[in-house]
Amino acid sequence: MENTENTQSIRKQDIAGLLKTHGILPTQQRLLIARALFSRDQHLSADQVLNQVNDSRDRVSKATVYNTLGLFANKGLVREVIVDPSRVFYDTNTTEHHHFYNVDTGELRDIKAAEVTINSLPELPAGTMAEGVNVIIRISNVGKRPH
Repeated sequence: MENTENTQSIRKQDIAGLLKTHGILPTQQRLLIARALFSRDQHLSADQVLNQVNDSRDRVSKATVYNTLGLFANKGLVREVIVDPSRVFYDTNTTEHHHFYNVDTGELRDIKAAEVTINSLPELPAGTMAEGVNVIIRISNVGKRPH
């Protein structure tokens, strides 16, 4: 029979190692936030992370969650997906891919990079280079919106 406490400590060590490999000091709050994010591949808003973290006996402030998510994005641990000016998701899948965003449900779903073809890009401004292309296809449920 597997020891649950041992399994949880291994997971904590794995997450701590993940943070360290990205140059992030694994504080208690960062570990809680990382555990909420990396329980599976998912897209979570800062408020969803805050709710998940604070559902347990531990408490983390809203400012700490926002700052930590920003740090994780800056260090390449998660991708920040801005679907509109007031809605940002943090994506645990950092591989090249695109997204469907359902404006009715707020759901964000992955699209494999190979499923989107971009034939050309406009000429880039002088002194710049393309770092990538992120496609977000906004969708709505049929019959939910006037035409």
